[in-house]
Amino acid sequence: MPTFFSPLAEADLEGIGDYIAADNPSRAVSFISEVRMHCERIERNPRAYRTRLELGKGIRSCAHGNYLILFTMVDAAVLIVRILHGARDLRRALEDEPPEDDAY
Repeated sequence: MPTFFSPLAEADLEGIGDYIAADNPSRAVSFISEVRMHCERIERNPRAYRTRLELGKGIRSCAHGNYLILFTMVDAAVLIVRILHGARDLRRALEDEPPEDDAY
């Protein structure tokens, strides 16, 4: 099952990387790589992950450190919808685009 990233998920990864890179550039690169590998594991068995009906129909989540990978299945593919810090207001983040100054 192929995996695709929404534009917001790609923006989330870029923002997370930038945030981590401010203190540790090499860790930023390795962390983003780890998240992408985790997304590849999701594609092997996406139904094994928790459904999050409170966040929307078909949304599932998977934790990676302090972050949540939010995804859904579309046809025969996994769509990574957002990658957000677990302390964020997830409902709001899924409804709106993140503000420019939003901390990760």
